[in-house]
Amino acid sequence: MSSLTSPLHDRPIVKGFYEKRTGSVQYVVADPETGNCAIIDPVLDYDPNSGTTATMSADELLAHIGREGYTLEWILDTHPHADHFSALGYLRDRTGARTGIGEKVVEVQKLWKDIYNWPDSFPTDGSQWDRLFADGDRFTIGNMGVEVMFTPGHTLASIAYLVGDAAFVHDTIFMPDGGTARADFPGGSARTLWRSIQRIMALPDETRLFTGHDYRPGGREPRWESTVAQQRCGNKHLVAAKTEEEFVALREARDRELPMPKLILSALQVNIRGGRLPEPESNGRRYLKIPLDALQGARWDG
Repeated sequence: MSSLTSPLHDRPIVKGFYEKRTGSVQYVVADPETGNCAIIDPVLDYDPNSGTTATMSADELLAHIGREGYTLEWILDTHPHADHFSALGYLRDRTGARTGIGEKVVEVQKLWKDIYNWPDSFPTDGSQWDRLFADGDRFTIGNMGVEVMFTPGHTLASIAYLVGDAAFVHDTIFMPDGGTARADFPGGSARTLWRSIQRIMALPDETRLFTGHDYRPGGREPRWESTVAQQRCGNKHLVAAKTEEEFVALREARDRELPMPKLILSALQVNIRGGRLPEPESNGRRYLKIPLDALQGARWDG
């Protein structure tokens, strides 16, 4: 875990915000001493039926920061999301805070640039973010140390942020009754996901884990915080699959049953731009480009 300057920094203040349309969880994590904070995985609202975008979810984060008197220092994504639009670009424009994501995002950009047949003018160097993080990189939020852990599998660019006793583990593991994340997106790997999960499970038992999604198994109320000990003993996929081979078989069988996320072809063209919508065309409107038959073999939803 990160090296910290005082016992106070062992426990950052964490506030989760549940976005029910996509089951996403956004976070504000703050240094209790300085009041500096970061936003992790913000959501830009999008209604696929009408093509309408809105900033209600992101504005809720800013309102919370204002009420608490925090100073926003970082806006962070854990990976290029496939099931919601990132509000990172909107929030950077509003606040001027620095932005960051894992360095392997450049590989995701190259992969999806080819799928979308975008021109050479689209940069695939990660320049849409202020900082690209590598495994083991360190930075600060106020006086709190933050360490980056490379946790691919769900995507080839996924990272987790370790802040004091808290780890923001995105789409690796869900709550214990939700199991683990899918690994069948382009660039994903169930075997790699298993190894990333083992790194997370090697953290101290009392480490607070904050997941990126909750799909409310059985219709229960949303939850997003657990501990390493709770996950190790109770995560339904980790209990059922004790070895790497067992997990790969379980995860791949489960993934074959899942339809692709409804927003994947829309979301990636926004999220590999750093959470920015496509540029307006000559009539002043923005358009999403949907490649047909790009995900051959994907299960149909209905």
